[in-house]
Amino acid sequence: MQQNSAGDTPPQRARGSGRLVTKAFAGRTRLDQFFQEGCAKIRLPETFSPEMEAILINTSGGLTGGDVIDWSVAASASTRLSVTTQANEKIYKAAADTASVSTHITVGENASVHWLPQETILFDRSSLTRRLDVDLAETSEFLAVEAVILGRKMMGEAVNLGFFRDRWRVRRAGSLIHAEEMRFDGEIARLAEAAAVLSGQVAFATLFYSGPLAEALFPKLRDCLGPTSGGASFFNDKIVARLTAPTGFELRKILVPAISVLRNGAPVPKVWNI
Repeated sequence: MQQNSAGDTPPQRARGSGRLVTKAFAGRTRLDQFFQEGCAKIRLPETFSPEMEAILINTSGGLTGGDVIDWSVAASASTRLSVTTQANEKIYKAAADTASVSTHITVGENASVHWLPQETILFDRSSLTRRLDVDLAETSEFLAVEAVILGRKMMGEAVNLGFFRDRWRVRRAGSLIHAEEMRFDGEIARLAEAAAVLSGQVAFATLFYSGPLAEALFPKLRDCLGPTSGGASFFNDKIVARLTAPTGFELRKILVPAISVLRNGAPVPKVWNI
């Protein structure tokens, strides 16, 4: 039997899929459905509180062109769930194709989901599309953060070329309440220098909150942010904040207290180590 040469062998790609569904039982959030496949793993540490914490893990150690991961999270009525990641997600140089990460979150009546992944680090010539779809019930709460670092400055890394697309769709009771599209394509370093983009900063984040405490939390968030690079807005019963910083470390020093404010004083998950 004739074998293909090494050059004819397609590169191995990472594939992963994880699903988590909660239920309320005896005053606590319990596991109802659990599924994991491929490089996508979910761990549930003991919290000693009524809420559940889930840690998402990509065992492939990072993503490159052609890798695909899908996450699905559903908090049933009257449950509370915080979701984070074990570490930063690293997006490496892509020889071909684009890495894809999709997340679908459903939050039931009087339920809460805090989507708190650690930062995504883009390497030079990386290629990533990311999608977040959220369906909220009328009385649910949802907090999200997505942070991106364009290369680790302290490691001498820079992102000159690449592709990054981020798509958010958040609906409440079936009606669209938040939509955004972000796209860097081509000369990322040049684009990031523009004053209307990042003004030369290499770390940035979006914070989003929609829930019954939005109006009360908004002034506290503004006080927390102070004179940092960025700002926050409150409209249509939601909070949206945009933050930038010169390094990932500086961004995290802003993010950690800001997330705690939007968690009504609760700390960030323990895997967030500054």
